[in-house]
Amino acid sequence: MNKLLPFLQSSQPAKNTQGVGTVYLVGAGPGDPDLLTLRAAKLLGQADAVVYDHLVGTGVFDFIRTDAERLYVGKEKDRHTLPQNEINTLLVTLSRQGKNVVRLKGGDPFIFGRGGEETEALVENGIPFEIVPGITAANGISCYTGIPLTHRNYAQSVVFTTGHLKDGSLNLDWAHLVNPRQTVVIYMGLYGLPEIARQLIAYGQTPDMPAAVVEQGTSNQQRVVVGTLATLPGLVAAMGLKSPCLIIVGEVVTLHGKLRWFEGAATDCEACATPMA
Repeated sequence: MNKLLPFLQSSQPAKNTQGVGTVYLVGAGPGDPDLLTLRAAKLLGQADAVVYDHLVGTGVFDFIRTDAERLYVGKEKDRHTLPQNEINTLLVTLSRQGKNVVRLKGGDPFIFGRGGEETEALVENGIPFEIVPGITAANGISCYTGIPLTHRNYAQSVVFTTGHLKDGSLNLDWAHLVNPRQTVVIYMGLYGLPEIARQLIAYGQTPDMPAAVVEQGTSNQQRVVVGTLATLPGLVAAMGLKSPCLIIVGEVVTLHGKLRWFEGAATDCEACATPMA
């Protein structure tokens, strides 16, 4: 049992005098429960109901109040438990039942977490809310793989984008993604990786640009595959990586072999573009 739990669960939030509960949009971080913020952990210990996503790390659930209602609304490729509009309605309904609700999201609510859409729905229905930031996957996985997102010698800017758009297409701003001395981080891009690599090369990125895919980053099951834009799709297919994965493209990837400290369940020695330490 986490030693912080008695402190975090020591008090319950006051009920709204008008019988309407507050909805807290909470970032659960990238997977490792130790990366949860204190504010997030405290709210989990107080909530009447927790509405959670597929990408929430299992250890995070240890912080939830034992008698709290738990509702899974996760989204996986081609399989959504609830459409987004029904999730919005669920949050409003729970609040109107007088429950304080934690809407628990992997990473950060406002970085590819649809937190903006859900907050809009709360505002439109007059539901009180609070937004609690979390460590987004790019930051957490960058640190746990030893791949800095910026570095004076390699990258002076970083771009976050998604490889899975609302209509399922991959119509990204490819030209913007091939700027020099820039790191590109692609969320939800595993299934589109061959097309992503092809388009980046077609728009001028060098085929030998270092790139990595990280599976279940920051968890004990973390796996890292490192190669180039030209070789990475084949390496990932050979390793059998599965979602959730994060893609990092840029010269900073070459630092993985030197700076990595957290191995997770498997190393990437056969696919690594840099020598093993």
